[in-house]
Amino acid sequence: MQLDIDIEDWPAGDWEALAIRAAGAAGEGEPLLANPRLIVSLLFTSDAEVHTLNREWRQRDKPTNVLSFPMLERAELEGLAPDGPPEMLGDIALAYETCAREAAEKGITLEAHAAHLIVHGLLHLAGHDHVDSDQQAEAMEALETRILAKLGIADPYGG
Repeated sequence: MQLDIDIEDWPAGDWEALAIRAAGAAGEGEPLLANPRLIVSLLFTSDAEVHTLNREWRQRDKPTNVLSFPMLERAELEGLAPDGPPEMLGDIALAYETCAREAAEKGITLEAHAAHLIVHGLLHLAGHDHVDSDQQAEAMEALETRILAKLGIADPYGG
């Protein structure tokens, strides 16, 4: 998978390298994400920008830590041959202030939390979700935990 990374309103850091590592681990854990044709747009931005996106596209008038906007259905992703023209999988946006606050509350680094949220967003783009059932949420959390372990990041769900 290719990443198109834009960094706005985040402190200095090697966010691009972090995103590449997180995406690589996500591709190992969810093979559909390892397709070389896929492109993901990843925006590191402010709470204000994510709040605007959330209000405009999700009708939720509040900031959140991460938003994902898939452009392919899981069935399309499953049928996508590795050869061919590039395919836009979707967009992910991370909100700095919320991410920083959550990391501090959890007692973890901003880098570890950002990596978790990148993986979380990528799994949403691959058709995984956690809103329809407890079983669905548990499966997604277990997959996230396995992927994060590849990055040396502890289970964010406390299991």
